[in-house]
Amino acid sequence: MTDDTKTQHEWRNFYGRRHGKTLRESQKAYLSEDLEALRPRGVTFEENPDRAPIDLAKLFGDDRPVWLEIGFGGGEHMVHMAARFPEVGILGCEPFINGVAMLLGKIRAAGATNLCVHPGDVRDLFDVLPNGSVEKVFLLYPDPWPKKRHHRRRFVTPEHLGPLARVMKPGAEFRVATDIPDYVRQTLEEVPLAGFELVAEGCEAWAGWLSTRYEQKALREGRVPHYLTFRRL
Repeated sequence: MTDDTKTQHEWRNFYGRRHGKTLRESQKAYLSEDLEALRPRGVTFEENPDRAPIDLAKLFGDDRPVWLEIGFGGGEHMVHMAARFPEVGILGCEPFINGVAMLLGKIRAAGATNLCVHPGDVRDLFDVLPNGSVEKVFLLYPDPWPKKRHHRRRFVTPEHLGPLARVMKPGAEFRVATDIPDYVRQTLEEVPLAGFELVAEGCEAWAGWLSTRYEQKALREGRVPHYLTFRRL
């Protein structure tokens, strides 16, 4: 590990929760029995201090297209897409361990075999994904960080969007769903500056969309979902 890389890792702030309510025994079992087999190797600094690019073909067993879901929550959308597109390898990233446990339970129930799970910060994953290797990315109901002084913590900032653009293939699709109007505003302002063009926006969901539990909560509370589609230039 170089001094610069080590310093970057040591001072990389993480905002948000990593743990929530006490896990059920079944969820603890999913984490202890299933996570290691589904976790991509070479993402952590301990395994890959030089931050060498990981081999996605080795990860999924072939050179299939790779999609990425950033912050998969409870994992329902990720498992749904894995079932709809078995020819695609889907890599999910989520630092909240309760969400990881929920996803693992859904993977076990569905018998999905085309998923990989990184239980940590997506920035660590961006460090090691090869240039232009991802063909579709989902950012669904990200943490809104509603206070103005916290807007810099949102995903749609240069710190995240620059690395995201690097790992996406030209022409790749970036989907964003949110129920927060100000998040829509910032997304429309920031994402094009990172090398994307807006393809579509509005209140109509994508074809085959599975409404997530976060979206259902938003609807119950009277907030309107908004869907944005960008293309990597």
